[in-house]
Amino acid sequence: MSNVYAFLADGLEEVECLAVTDLLVRAGIKVTLVSINGTKEVTGSHGFCIRTDALLTDVNCSHADVLFLPGGMPGTKNLAACAPLADELIKADKEGRRLAAICAAPSVLGRLGLLKGRKATCFPGFEAELTGAEISSAPVVTDGTVTTAKGLGCALDLGLELIRLLIGGEKAAEIKAAIQYK
Repeated sequence: MSNVYAFLADGLEEVECLAVTDLLVRAGIKVTLVSINGTKEVTGSHGFCIRTDALLTDVNCSHADVLFLPGGMPGTKNLAACAPLADELIKADKEGRRLAAICAAPSVLGRLGLLKGRKATCFPGFEAELTGAEISSAPVVTDGTVTTAKGLGCALDLGLELIRLLIGGEKAAEIKAAIQYK
């Protein structure tokens, strides 16, 4: 079974996180919501409180097949400011494990140099922070082991893409049909 760690910070875009992780769970993928805040309670940019499964200090990120960053503001800034998370993202990339980010969060990967030479997308206005990336206007882009998405409206597409990558196209199509998505 695949294992995805979703990293949550105060100020995240709630739907970007929960829509993606909900689809992954429906596909049978194990998802662990990981707080970088030092508390298991994370408050999103729209005031919704999410209880996470674990703290960053309590997980071994090497156990994850995918490290996922939801966007939102100031959630993305909080993710970018977390040095232990940056270390884990760099390590995962070096090990060839998957990284995924949506909305403003691809900028975290860009600032770490993890998008150099790769196609990537992000929320409009953050393109300059995707250092070294070939910018795409597509809703979701996978280049090698990195998958990026534009924003909340693309969250279902990102979830389905991750299912396709981790389990296969047939399972992604099954989930897409089950949720009555276009």
